[in-house]
Amino acid sequence: MITDDQVLTNRDAVLGAVGHHPFARHALGRATPTAAYQRDGAVLWLVPPEHGPAGCAIGPAEPALEICVALAADGMLRPGQRLHLPRHDRGLLTGRLAVADHSDWDFHWTTTPPPAQPNEQPVVRLTDADLPALAALVDEAFPSSTSRPGDPRVVDWYGIRAGDRLVACGADRSQGDIGFVAGLTVAPDQRGRGLGASLTAGMTRALLARHDTVGLGVYTHNVGAARLYRRLGYTFTLPLSSIRLA
Repeated sequence: MITDDQVLTNRDAVLGAVGHHPFARHALGRATPTAAYQRDGAVLWLVPPEHGPAGCAIGPAEPALEICVALAADGMLRPGQRLHLPRHDRGLLTGRLAVADHSDWDFHWTTTPPPAQPNEQPVVRLTDADLPALAALVDEAFPSSTSRPGDPRVVDWYGIRAGDRLVACGADRSQGDIGFVAGLTVAPDQRGRGLGASLTAGMTRALLARHDTVGLGVYTHNVGAARLYRRLGYTFTLPLSSIRLA
């Protein structure tokens, strides 16, 4: 059950309750929450579906999950919806909330430009003329990517060329006042040559020219990528779990 004193009335109240955390600033963007709640240090907000996951939360996991259970019981969370929540063990929801998918990942962020990379390759902003090559590269090298040509969340695409060939690409999915790097993709026959580091570094510098903070997400099992991002300055981390309701 949610009581009146646990309700946050607007976007500013949510950001104030979480200390203007970069994850909240990015996840909310310019959107107005459809509802928001706080309980025992946890803050959870819901947004319209066009803004991404149905809801996100910051703070201690147990009270955040308690809010989720109460909202599901009230019909405010429905099957198929996704939420980004504080890191938790899936077993915490057994018997309380039916979950179809559960994955752990980290939101990393930086406020400083990365160091120059050895043999760093130039990163360029792509244009509409690059879209066919971009789509082909993503299909070949990262078919499960959630960032694809035509995705309305993508502000810009960046890439690296070898001659006339596009060999690496990444999506600028900045939102609100937080830059966000996503969908980093390198052609299979070009891996191991430092293109991932070049792409991440170049995009980070480009986004820091427009934002005070740049973030990215990485699954916990992708240890190599997390190590690279830390080397490039992404030393701040928020552990999260994403769930899809059954």
